[in-house]
Amino acid sequence: MQRQTIRNFVTILTEELIPALGCTEPIAVAYAAAKARDVLGVFPEHITVFCSGNIVKNVKSVTVPNSNGLRGIDAAATLGTVGGRADKELEVLSAIRPEDIERTKALLEAHFCSTRLVESVDKLYLKIQALAGQESASVTIQGHHTNITDIEKNGNCLFHSDYSQDSSAVRRGDRSQLSVRAILEFADEVDIAELEPILSRQVHCNMRICQEGLSEGFGAGVAAALLASDDGSVFTAARAKAAAASEARMAGCALPVVINSGSGNQGITVSVPVVEYVRKRGLSQEQLYRALAVSNLISIHLKYFIGDLSAFCGAVTAACGAGAALAYLDGIGYRGVADTITNTLASVSGIFCDGAKPSCAAKISSSLDAAFLSLGMAKRHSAFHPGEGVVGEDVEQTIRSVGHIGRNGMDETDQEILRIMMQTDSVCRELC
Repeated sequence: MQRQTIRNFVTILTEELIPALGCTEPIAVAYAAAKARDVLGVFPEHITVFCSGNIVKNVKSVTVPNSNGLRGIDAAATLGTVGGRADKELEVLSAIRPEDIERTKALLEAHFCSTRLVESVDKLYLKIQALAGQESASVTIQGHHTNITDIEKNGNCLFHSDYSQDSSAVRRGDRSQLSVRAILEFADEVDIAELEPILSRQVHCNMRICQEGLSEGFGAGVAAALLASDDGSVFTAARAKAAAASEARMAGCALPVVINSGSGNQGITVSVPVVEYVRKRGLSQEQLYRALAVSNLISIHLKYFIGDLSAFCGAVTAACGAGAALAYLDGIGYRGVADTITNTLASVSGIFCDGAKPSCAAKISSSLDAAFLSLGMAKRHSAFHPGEGVVGEDVEQTIRSVGHIGRNGMDETDQEILRIMMQTDSVCRELC
């Protein structure tokens, strides 16, 4: 593999695998709010959040970290305004103090923040407008969670970056170079010293919140139900630990997660099962890092075609990555890895995303269960055939087809999900 390609793949991992405190959508709202406050130069009298339906969908049901149980867009934006550190980006709420929470609660009671749904924008779109007397400031984020495209003060443009859904200018790594074969070649050839600083942090952070989830019993008890089966399987343990980490994160646990494709749940799903598998089999640290390179990049490869936010559940693409990494560790080669991915996509691509919430842990468990079954099939040289449903002539065609469904074909599904959520949730109804 050419050195330039290796550097590109390392760049992609560096860009994608960053720490985030809490669910990334409310954190992006808090980040934009903190930035808007800084641009305004004084504490606002009022703020307004303008956001896409997918932001609404992914914020309303999760607890904002370090908030003492607060939920929703208004809470995330207000807490970010009160105590957020914009320089920390997706860890913007890491330095929140008790007095910040109390002030946030008082401001929420005083209707300090308003939220408006914006249509015909990028699926990941939010704009914070902050007002104080005659002064105004706004910050717009599009495309991915820290991508600020516009900053204005008093109607004057301070910063603008051209953005479109097809633009890759905001990211240095060229994701179009990714393919299953190239990812496996990269994992075999890359110097471990280039991977260690990136992946060691992912292992440390994501296994730490995994243990927190197991010890504290967050969420609806998905992890506890899996562990109660006590079948001794490494696959059950992997599903349980990944579910526990997700349950902790959805409940606002104040521990960072190293994300993948803009998602902490996907970062958990690509990493925790691989770590568990390597530890149970007594494999080396080098094997762990090479397998994590496969897992992370496979998931990023699939999400490149789907986009960061979609009605397509990201647990599926992340589970494909985890399954591929285990196939790589089992030494069944390119064909086995490709069959594992194909089998998984043929099985559970229909799981839809109805927002970040406690049941994400169950979707992670189900997706991983399908990936582990798909691995077992691949090890027996068994795979679903081209022409069966969305299965293409090769794994890359299957990935592209599923990506097209996730990005374009499920647009109406996304809208219907949001409509239903608006009908069943009073906060969402106010945005209509």
